[in-house]
Amino acid sequence: MTAEQHREGPDVQPDIETSANSNRARIADSFVAARRAGGALPDYPGDRPTALDDAYAVQDAALARHGGTVAGWKVGRINPPIGTANRLAGPIFADQVIGGDPAPAPAPTPAMPVYAGGFAAAEAEFLMRIGTAPDPAQRHFTRDDARALVDAVHIGIEIASSPYPNINADGALVTISDFGNNNGLVIGAAVPDWRDTDLLCWPVELWINDERIGAAIAADMLDGPFGAVAFLAEHLAARGKPLLVGQWVSTGAVTGVHPVAVGDRVEARFDGSYRLACTITAST
Repeated sequence: MTAEQHREGPDVQPDIETSANSNRARIADSFVAARRAGGALPDYPGDRPTALDDAYAVQDAALARHGGTVAGWKVGRINPPIGTANRLAGPIFADQVIGGDPAPAPAPTPAMPVYAGGFAAAEAEFLMRIGTAPDPAQRHFTRDDARALVDAVHIGIEIASSPYPNINADGALVTISDFGNNNGLVIGAAVPDWRDTDLLCWPVELWINDERIGAAIAADMLDGPFGAVAFLAEHLAARGKPLLVGQWVSTGAVTGVHPVAVGDRVEARFDGSYRLACTITAST
């Protein structure tokens, strides 16, 4: 190695980091601007993330630029897994949450916006409200640990929407980079006896325009809704982010991710007795 090569070597890593940060900033700026404008992004606005850390770095940059109050977190499945990671997380902002104590109950069919020209879907999910904040020093959580954090379980509908139409098709890393593809949450009725109920066996259905589109049970979802809470607690601890009392955890699509269009009516049915509906409108 020559003296000149030796001098240039230490500058390579900073240059790479500067380029990566610039790319993350460009992606975050583009997604936040498109979401604020209610518009679409036909092309991904940068070089796609190539690793989980990279994807979450974009998400963190977008969180800083957005500045909204995080009312909760969505958890989604990574299939196939990336290494040992089989779930992902993204923020849910307070101004996109309908219902939930102490807020008033949602209207019979609240209007939920999606990005026309982007990606839009609806998901039937169990929603967990955090009643006890985890110990900041704790790094591993079991499902029993997760249960101890939760003080309420509700039925719900997650609205998955992004200005970028191929957010799901491009894989989990791209999904993570745009707030995990979340664009709202409808919080339905509480499950009063959830501590003594086997939620894993509840039949769950999602209907669009009076047609049943999906049906499943939560037992088919990895290790179930409380497993999702355990994942999220570990995940946020690793990122140095708090899981706060009062935040909601949208624990994953029970029946799948079902595409919707402006004008659709979505209804989620749980255990044959709990129902929740919304209509799909265009984001403005």
